[in-house]
Amino acid sequence: MHNPEEFTAVYKPVVEKALAEAVSYRGPYDGRVWEAMEYSLLAGGKRLRPLLLLLAAFAVKGSYDEETLQCALPFACALEMIHTYSLIHDDLPAMDNDDLRRGKPTNHVLYGSGIATLAGDGLLNLAFETMLDAVKADPAPGKIRAAAAIAHAAGPHGMIAGQTADLLAEQKQEISEEHIQFIEHNKTGQLLAVSLAAGCDLAGGSAVMRQTLEDAGFLFGRAFQIQDDILDATGSAEELGKSTGQDETNGKATFFSLYGLEESRRQVRKLSDEAVGLVETIPGAPAGLLREWILRLINRNR
Repeated sequence: MHNPEEFTAVYKPVVEKALAEAVSYRGPYDGRVWEAMEYSLLAGGKRLRPLLLLLAAFAVKGSYDEETLQCALPFACALEMIHTYSLIHDDLPAMDNDDLRRGKPTNHVLYGSGIATLAGDGLLNLAFETMLDAVKADPAPGKIRAAAAIAHAAGPHGMIAGQTADLLAEQKQEISEEHIQFIEHNKTGQLLAVSLAAGCDLAGGSAVMRQTLEDAGFLFGRAFQIQDDILDATGSAEELGKSTGQDETNGKATFFSLYGLEESRRQVRKLSDEAVGLVETIPGAPAGLLREWILRLINRNR
């Protein structure tokens, strides 16, 4: 693999195929919720988290081998299911009340809030079923550690904690930088950090290597979130495929709202340099590709 585009071209279709197979079921009375699950899960997107997990596993192994791919793929798919469920719920009227996601109507706009809520619940539970099926078939310690880490990152000590802090910060007159960092660390950082850490677990990496990748993931997550906040304020719905200006409309507390454009850009550069500096300690071609991909994702314009 010579660049992120080549890696994505090879492995994104693998992830897409596995995701499509996972939501292909249609029951006689529950088919509507499976249709809603499929709609959001297959609506496109970067597939950032599953691809990061795969690339981290390859980086730790030092090669793009089929055995590592098949070991890591169920966990990669589970991460995308969890991420998609969070987007469905995040878009609901009770949360951000968005009507556009990935250039398409949001789930509740098409299916109603009830089915959309159940579709999110379905994807979350399907994620754990997918991981546990993989563990049941081969209860290797690395798979157990990866499943536990993903569960923690998605739960009330992780992503849900960040989303809660985000909701509680809305419309407040004064928000501390510590509160903002808690949101960034958990709402976005947890799933990105565990993508790298779980990939390391699945490839049999050392505790030191795992900690390095996890730390890099949290730095990357903060930079990614601040860049996302910049794009929400400066981008267009046509470019991003989702509603823009929502942070300001909803009174959300972000690093951008606290410090403005120039300081936000400076912070993105600082955090991304620190993240890449950590990944640079891991040898091999896949690790080099991981560093390049992180930089491109942080400095994206959509």
